[in-house]
Amino acid sequence: MQQVNRPDPAPSRLRYRYQRLMLTPLFRKLLRVGVPFAVCFVLASAYLGQPQRQEAIVLAMADIRHQIETRPEFMVNLLAVEGASPGIEEDIREIFPHDLPVSSFDLDLDAVRDMVLGLPAVADAAVRIRQGGVLVAKVTEREPAAIWRSRDGIGVVDAEGVVIGELTQRAERPDLPVIAGTGADKAVPEALAILAAAAPLKGRVRGLVRMGERRWDVVLDRDQRILLPERDPVRALERVLVLNDVQDMLERDLVAVDMRLSERPTIRMTESAVEEWWRVTKMTVGAE
Repeated sequence: MQQVNRPDPAPSRLRYRYQRLMLTPLFRKLLRVGVPFAVCFVLASAYLGQPQRQEAIVLAMADIRHQIETRPEFMVNLLAVEGASPGIEEDIREIFPHDLPVSSFDLDLDAVRDMVLGLPAVADAAVRIRQGGVLVAKVTEREPAAIWRSRDGIGVVDAEGVVIGELTQRAERPDLPVIAGTGADKAVPEALAILAAAAPLKGRVRGLVRMGERRWDVVLDRDQRILLPERDPVRALERVLVLNDVQDMLERDLVAVDMRLSERPTIRMTESAVEEWWRVTKMTVGAE
């Protein structure tokens, strides 16, 4: 009987190892994910490695971004300033760093707000983009409190002593009191308190002068002065006002009332008053 040769059903060594690898989850995942990724990466690197293609992609992305940023709903067409006087509004429009219309993506609202706050007359500001493409700058101005005369000229200061404007002459703001002297702007709150206490003198007060950057002189009409101490000047002025109410002291021929030493107030008379006093004294001595 003839013997039939049948093929060996056992896999070859290489096929056996391949089957074993296919049973490994990590190997199967590497074939499904790793190999396609590596092929795509090599192809993409080869395609994008050319400078011309890189430049073309950058230009295309920039064009897409420009088209999005310049859409009508993202454009700012108008600058509106609220709460500012005409002069301040004009200053804000002059220093605004953009030409309208401009994309809202190109606007740095914090930088615009800091720019507005940089104006001396502005105390606070809020900036926002309103529907309809309107950039709104809401401004709170500093309130003028006094006129400050210094070597540099005439300026308007607020209650904190911040210079918020310049004047060419005093007559431009007759409604504001006058302070003068070096360092007067650093003591505006005290000056305003003194001026408030001097209200009973009505129209006689011409202003305050800062002396030695330490204390104040109250300047009255008729070339009279009230020399106030460095400490508690309001109380010293109130004492002068009481004496004036009782004896009409400031209506007499006085040059100054010196209150710098609270325990020893001094009155300085005019030259004519002194001469008259000496004449009366000599007549009294002669009569005796």
